[in-house]
Amino acid sequence: MRENFRRRREDLFDRMTQERGEDAVAVVPAGQPQLRNNDTEHPFRQDSDFYYLTGFDEPDAVLVMATRERKTTMFVRPRDPERETWDGPRAGVEGAKSDYGADEAFPLAELDAHLIKLFQNQHRLYYRLGRNRTLDGRIFAAIERGMMRGRSPFYFPSEIVDLASLLHEQRLVKSEDDLASMRKALAITGEAHVKAMATARPGMNEAEIEGVLLETFRRRGAKRVAYQSIVGSGHNAAILHYVANDRVMQEGELLLIDAGCEYEYFASDVTRTFPISGTFSREQRAIYEVVLEAQLEAISACRVGATVDDVHKKSVAGITRGLVKLGLLSGEPEKLIEEEKHKPFFMHRTSHWLGMDVHDVGSYFVGGKPRPLAPGMVLTVEPGIYLSKDFANVGPEWRSIGVRIEDDILVTENGPVVLSEAIPKMPEDVERVCRG
Repeated sequence: MRENFRRRREDLFDRMTQERGEDAVAVVPAGQPQLRNNDTEHPFRQDSDFYYLTGFDEPDAVLVMATRERKTTMFVRPRDPERETWDGPRAGVEGAKSDYGADEAFPLAELDAHLIKLFQNQHRLYYRLGRNRTLDGRIFAAIERGMMRGRSPFYFPSEIVDLASLLHEQRLVKSEDDLASMRKALAITGEAHVKAMATARPGMNEAEIEGVLLETFRRRGAKRVAYQSIVGSGHNAAILHYVANDRVMQEGELLLIDAGCEYEYFASDVTRTFPISGTFSREQRAIYEVVLEAQLEAISACRVGATVDDVHKKSVAGITRGLVKLGLLSGEPEKLIEEEKHKPFFMHRTSHWLGMDVHDVGSYFVGGKPRPLAPGMVLTVEPGIYLSKDFANVGPEWRSIGVRIEDDILVTENGPVVLSEAIPKMPEDVERVCRG
């Protein structure tokens, strides 16, 4: 694993040197503990950029990377036996070097004293302003102190460029190491979804099924969820971001589960919809098959050179044609799409990038135009149809039906690869799993 983080830093050094030359420096802060209530903190999760470059999962640290010597310097919390008794072991300064590959390391309290030296003869600073106001001030102060040395032979950064312009482009294209972690996350997530299908029964609470998901995630080695799980039954399945997960499920309803774990800081993001009683009703299956067909068409569009907009258009076209066939919309599909008549049924976009963040980094537009897909990018494909309990444009037999099907897609030179394809979604397979 340590070699993987070293390769990522070398890649970033290459990008910095190519864009600026050998007088650039990058500063990347770690995450900070966040207060939950009174003196209790939320579970700590490292900043994705910092972890991507270091593998270091302690809070209150700073990474500095200078291109001229290709030197990595880390500022970390020092070892403290008293605090470690309460909070667990720390890597400390020596651990930052021996375990995490830093060329130099110092206590975080010495950051201000070292920044001037690290900024000497660096023309450009790569740094994300506005995310850590305290560190912003310390960086500005260091540059100001350096520039005030009027007779000094040194110069200091006169440009500050958002590090995301390089690092997030790097993160957008996944390496084989990245994909190995994502495949592991999806294997765990798939097991959890299948177990949820086999477990759910009328009379159970949505929270019980959420518990099945969480138990599987942790038992299989995932430390955390990638996002708050959606477990929506009946009319709750038509609520896009329903997270209360506290309703008793009823006979004949659908259950929509949008849930994924995070493994080695990489996310999975999968949605499956299934009949709680084991068999789709006629209307439920009709809606499900429309969504499934639209999703398969959209997945087929995830090819090199296509765009996320192209993928979405495939979803919209498939959903609209299906709604016309079912009599839930009337008219020519092309005209209905132009007039956005599908939006009351399917109101969200089809895809987003996936990686260390569930809505991962990387621009969707380049030069003002939709970005072409390239090998190594991973995106979701997740069309849906949502008919709330109060949906006025359909008959009562169609109401309280919400269906979304979501998979994670790797773009390759040879076409799309469905990383989550092992998780059942064909209606016959779903019913078989639900019936045990």
